[in-house]
Formats: sequence, structure tokens, C-alpha cells
Amino acid sequence: MNLLGKGHTTEVLGTYIAWGEMGTGYPLVLLHGIQDSHRTWRRAAPLLARHFRVLMPDLTGFGDSGRPDAPYTLSWHAETISKWMESIGVEKAHFCGHSYGAGVAEWMVLEQRQRIDRLALVSAGGLGRQVALGLRLAAFPVLGQKISPLVLRFVLPTVLKLLPGAFGHMEPGEIKIFLKWNSVPGTDRAFQRSVEGVINIFGQYMQMTQRSDEILEMPPVALFWGKDDPVIPIRHGREIIKYSEGVTLKTYRNCGHWPQLDATDLFSKDLIKFLEDPNRPPVHIHPPPQKKRLFFSTAGA
Repeated sequence: MNLLGKGHTTEVLGTYIAWGEMGTGYPLVLLHGIQDSHRTWRRAAPLLARHFRVLMPDLTGFGDSGRPDAPYTLSWHAETISKWMESIGVEKAHFCGHSYGAGVAEWMVLEQRQRIDRLALVSAGGLGRQVALGLRLAAFPVLGQKISPLVLRFVLPTVLKLLPGAFGHMEPGEIKIFLKWNSVPGTDRAFQRSVEGVINIFGQYMQMTQRSDEILEMPPVALFWGKDDPVIPIRHGREIIKYSEGVTLKTYRNCGHWPQLDATDLFSKDLIKFLEDPNRPPVHIHPPPQKKRLFFSTAGA
């Protein structure tokens, strides 16, 4: 096991979640993105652990967690995280989700609201349609299912070695761990089903903002984004700010999709400030009427 801090394994819904733990105090759950693991927080976690009990699960299907034959929808991932919290005796926590993990956290606000205290979204999925071409191709009917395993097994190792900066400037040891976990049987299936559950060839069809009016009380929300994000454009965050009240956006220069890795000190400082601010205003999100049919539909465009 290569778990950060104190490592644990917890049985959940017929499978298991591997997770790392650092620090003491109020719990802060960190959720990684698709095809990633909790190790994406390896630089920020020690800084955050000075203020919080940092809990870092590997989403089921990724990292060192189990690879069950499951739907891997946002709803299913949210339920596994909620059951995991119940199993370890954590009723409520701050949440910080990156990319796909942000989408899981957003869905938890919709279906597991009692679990969420404050919500931090980093380079967040689920806030707009645009997404990297590679992810849209992975969701292409039939073809995506054939190409994705080849990309994960043969193309990804080459990209990581030649362009480590594309994945948050991975250290050589981290590349080895990353490739090892992505070669575990069942990872292809988890990746494919997770992608197809939120993306089609036109982009992200599962989006949170349209259903925000279903929530009686939104938690305090803050967005964090690299200005040069090539995966999910920063304009999604800027658009949210335009039609919301109480949501804030922190941006980072010369930073791509991984602010927690490429701007660790500043990002950690901003996140701590948000989580500890006693005067966060209530949050209200009002999506533009003309986009109503694009948000959170359950089918493709």
C-alpha cells in the first residue's frame, strides 16, 4: 500500500475503500479526480493537516480501492462515500473535490446534504459542458470502449514520462504508483463507466447547477481554478460567479488542471481561509434560463 499518512481499508457496499488520514480536528474529506488517487493531495495534505483531520479516500474503482462490477455513476460514488463516512464514524465534514471528485461532492450536496458542511471545488467537473477532447472521445459509443484500455495501458505511460507537467509535475516515484494502480484489473471498466456517466461526445451532460434549486440550504461554496486549465476551462467557474450569490473563485497563474500540485502553498492557504472563515454568506445559484435544459439531464445531448 502507498497510502498517505495513516492508511486504512474500510468495507463498503460489498467492496472496500482505501484511504489515508492526517492531522486532527474537524474532518476535511478530499476527493480526487477520475483515473487518479488520493495521492493527488500529497503536497497539500500536510499543510491542511495542521488545521483539520484530513481524510483522503480513493474513489472506488481507482487508486488502491476495490474494482467491483458496479455502475460507477455519480449517484453510486456519492453513496459509497456516504456509507464510508458512516462506517468510520464521521457524520459531517468539509468537502474538497477535484475535477470528477468535485462532481461527486456536488452530487452529495444533492443527495447526501447532511454530510456536507462547506464545499470547495477545484477545477470542477459538472459546472459546464466543455471538457477535454480526450474525455469526449472516451465516451464515444463503442469506439471509446475499445480505445480507452489501449490509451490507459500504452499511451498514458509515454505521456507521463515525456510530459510529467501535464499531470501536475509528477515525481518519478509517483508516476510508478500511478501506472501501477491504473494497471489493476477492473480499472478500465471503472474509468469507462465513470466517464460515460457524465460525458458524451458533446461534452459534460451531467451538470449540477440546474438542480441547485432542489436544495433548501446550499453549503458555503468556493471555487479554485488554474488559469491555464486544458481539461475543464476556467470560464465554467467565471460563469458560475456571474449568476450566483455567495460563491467565490480563486484563480492561479501559470497553473493547469492541478492547483493542489502546481500552486500548493497558495492553494492550501486559500482553502484553509475559506474553510475557517466564520462569515461566509449564504449561497444562491441562479442558472441562466436559456441553459435550463442542458443541466443535469440524464441522457446525452
